[in-house]
Amino acid sequence: MLELVIAGGWVMVPILLLAVGAIGITVERAWTLRRREVLPPGLGEEVRQWAKGRQLDPRHIEVLRSNSPLGALLAAALDVRHRSREVIKERIEDTGRHVLHELERFLPTLGTIAAVAPLLGLLGTVLGMISMFMAILDAGVGDANRLAGGIGQALISTAAGLIVAIPALVLYRWFRSRVAGYVVEMEKEAIALVDAIEDHAVAGKARARGAAA
Repeated sequence: MLELVIAGGWVMVPILLLAVGAIGITVERAWTLRRREVLPPGLGEEVRQWAKGRQLDPRHIEVLRSNSPLGALLAAALDVRHRSREVIKERIEDTGRHVLHELERFLPTLGTIAAVAPLLGLLGTVLGMISMFMAILDAGVGDANRLAGGIGQALISTAAGLIVAIPALVLYRWFRSRVAGYVVEMEKEAIALVDAIEDHAVAGKARARGAAA
């Protein structure tokens, strides 16, 4: 293995560094984007019951905010639950942008790795071909060892770049798709909470009018 890395030339060093970075990002995102961590089961229904059933303690909302990305989104709605539906939705949208940014953390870097790795492999190919042609100029076509070295550098660096780029691209697309699915589900939970808050407000006004009558 070490022989292949050496034969690939100096361009193998940044390719290997990109590989290490891609592995680190993959492990971190796979752990962070677990479904139970982003969308805790039953949290949306529990928060809707809070909104309908009793006065919410500010400390309770802060605990919810630190619970998960979904909790942060629902806590933002509860912060302004006594205001109009439009204001609540605007707060959810503002918070949603921050939540999305956190969910997509490091993914642009992974996408960059997927784009740069094959280019580095191509660079290694070009350098290998240059080395081969220089060998031909210096010693003619009779020195097979020098020619093989240039061809080997070209092929190894290209293969290494593709080996890093292909999984990185697949994982980048997969993580982006996973985040998009989470966003859709969080939007559904947020809308359901807004409806619950509005229904609770309407019911409260009706009870107040009935008591006044």
